[in-house]
Amino acid sequence: MSDENNNGAGAPDAQNPGQNAGQQPAVRLQILTQYVRDLSFENVVAQKGLPSGEVQPEISVQVSLDARKRPADNQYEVISKFRVQSSNAKDKSPLFLCELDYGGIFLVEGVPEDQLHPFLMIECPRLMFPYVRRIVSDVTRDGGFPPFNMDPVDFVTLYRQEIARRMQDQRPADQPLS
Repeated sequence: MSDENNNGAGAPDAQNPGQNAGQQPAVRLQILTQYVRDLSFENVVAQKGLPSGEVQPEISVQVSLDARKRPADNQYEVISKFRVQSSNAKDKSPLFLCELDYGGIFLVEGVPEDQLHPFLMIECPRLMFPYVRRIVSDVTRDGGFPPFNMDPVDFVTLYRQEIARRMQDQRPADQPLS
């Protein structure tokens, strides 16, 4: 047990009402629900048979994120989309394809407006990732392959790359790259 003087939500304790006086409100992030929005698994090996020769699996993972405001105050829906594709490194023949859209509804309070977008696109997917990883692992195992345990995703880098891509798309076509 700790000796903290707050109720776990960043609010001052009744015994110390001035504890957060003059400070910005504490950030509050609460997961209201998580869910599988869409899931698809295709075992190409089972459908078409084993590729001839030795199989050397090569796996690629693509991630995309989306967030939107919900009608309720301070509630946001965040969707993370994962596409996990395995192919034989020898002949590039497909082995399996797993596509998962995983969503969460979050209550977010105390985040300044200019920091809300990165917060939603980094912190919320980070909280959902262990569940996504487990689902992908279970589905690949249940699909007849060794369980695929995704490496952790660096959502900060992913966010920065997306911002850079958007800025690149806004540059006029005749402007040279710097």
